[in-house]
This record gives sequence, C-alpha cells and structure tokens, in this order.
Amino acid sequence: MLGTFEQAALEAGKAILAIYRAGCLVTLKQDLSPVTVADEQAERIIIEHLAREFPDIPIIAEESVAAGRIPDVRGRPFFLVDPLDGTREFVEQRDEFTVNIAYIEDGVPIAGIVYAPAVKLAFTGAYGKAQRLSISDEFSVFDRSDISVRRQPKELLALASRRYNNAQTDRFLLDNAVTACTTIGSSLKFCLLAEGQADVYPRFSRTMEWDTAAGDAILRAAGGMTVTGSGQPLLYGKTEQSEDSDFANPDFISWGCRASRSRA
Repeated sequence: MLGTFEQAALEAGKAILAIYRAGCLVTLKQDLSPVTVADEQAERIIIEHLAREFPDIPIIAEESVAAGRIPDVRGRPFFLVDPLDGTREFVEQRDEFTVNIAYIEDGVPIAGIVYAPAVKLAFTGAYGKAQRLSISDEFSVFDRSDISVRRQPKELLALASRRYNNAQTDRFLLDNAVTACTTIGSSLKFCLLAEGQADVYPRFSRTMEWDTAAGDAILRAAGGMTVTGSGQPLLYGKTEQSEDSDFANPDFISWGCRASRSRA
C-alpha cells in the first residue's frame, strides 16, 4: 500500500510544483478557505491511483467532500486524502505545503505519507515503521532512513501552527513547561515530531481529518501518539457529530513520546 501512496504522492507533487512555480489563481470555497487548480489536479491524480489499486476501499478527499461527493465509510476501512495541505503556504510561496494520503482502519490511522515537494522530502509510516525519504529532481526516492521519536527531554520543544495559535495554546505551553516553540505550516509538524526534532504539537483550533491523518499515522509508527483533551487516542471516521460537521477533529495534542500526557 505504501508503494501506491508513494507513486500517487510523487506524481501529485510533481503537478503541484509545476503550478507553484508558474503561479495560479486562487478561489474561495464556501467555508472561505482557499483552493487552487493545484489542489484539484493533485486530488484527481491521487484518486486515480487509489481507485485503480484498491477499488473496494472508499476515499474521503478534501475537494471531493467540498463538492458533495462523500462515500459512506461507517464500519469500513477508508482512505483520507488532502491533496495540498497548506494551501495558504502554497499561495504565499512558502515551501511547507504537503501532499497527504492515509489509510484508516477501525478509526486508527494505519498507514500514511506526507510529501513536501518544494523541499524534496517525504515521510511514511505504517505498522510500527516510519521513514524519511529524500526525493530527487526527477521525483524519485534516492534515500530512505528509519526515524523515531526522541525520549522526552526535561526542556520541551513545541511546534505550533503559524496561523492558529491562541490563548489556549499559550496556556498549554506554560502549564507543560515548554521552553521553546517553533511555528510551521501544514502536516510537517507531525513529521518533525516523528523524526525526533521536537516533542509536542498542541492544536486548539479546528482541523479536519484529512489535515491530520497521514501525519498522525507517521507519528504513531515512529512511536508517538495523538490524543484528545481527555487523553484518548484521536479517532478517524467521525460522522454524525452533534457539535460539528462530519470528519471534523476536536482539539488534540500530538506527543513525540507515547508516555507523555498533557496536563492541560
């Protein structure tokens, strides 16, 4: 499965990068979030790969959901796709945008890939093994190295969203004795935790499952965990939610060490 993820992500990333370098128009969806032709083209590429190789597994993809194409995934394994995570970074010519593909089983992110085409890096994770991939100018993998979370140090380094910090985030950092915080866009935050470059990523603002699933799969494969405010593992495939839309996440905390728990 990861082989298919790699092929789909690399092809989608190639298309995205061509548009990124040429520039493109931006439109707004109903929720006022930006979308570009790069999002739409990359999603078509990824769906073609997944549908061809796994025709019986439904796909929840961001732009398809926005267009009303939402298969029923209740009680079934499924894919979650964010073809261009960090569209605002993409529009502002920041290189942190990523391609995200994940496989969900029983609510758990089992496998995932996060590919950052502008920085020529990808990360994969499945079944207890996570890797960092170096990508060539020809969009092929030329190096793979195993990664894992680091042991929690006395002084924690946190990662935070560049755009969505708030007072609750600041309070969490203070309560958990975090001594430094780095802001970065897109799902790369999960990958930095997975390869042991940081310790915690608190998120107290709205995200959708396709934003987090691939990075979360990599983090869990590397030995970390993402938990809700109650300390329970974040689950996927959340539909018929009384307080939010289908596939919306609650607040969460991603830790680079399984033993870590928030005091928030």
